[in-house]
Amino acid sequence: QVQLVESGGGLVQAGESLRLSCAGSATTFDVMAWYRQAPGKQRELVASISSRYTTNYADSVKGRFTISRDSAKNTVDLQMNSLKPGDTGVYYCYAHAYFQNYWGQGTQVTVSS
Repeated sequence: QVQLVESGGGLVQAGESLRLSCAGSATTFDVMAWYRQAPGKQRELVASISSRYTTNYADSVKGRFTISRDSAKNTVDLQMNSLKPGDTGVYYCYAHAYFQNYWGQGTQVTVSS
């Protein structure tokens, strides 16, 4: 069974940085992405990266976050710089493969003002 495991979340102050990592079990993913969900809000797409390394970012994180992947290792990372309190939430790794959607368990990111 395909599994995604996130790591790297934590508590930081505004302006600091974090790097999230997600490791998948052996398979071939076409799209990998990071979503986040704040309390009482809908889960939203933060960034995605295709099998051809095409990237897409939410407007709120453009210029601050960078998504990358290592397809051979089935991993995807999210470098988050200049963090703001509005970035606080549970961050979920997502992957799509063979017409199926897979989600990680989530990792908490908290940014204090």
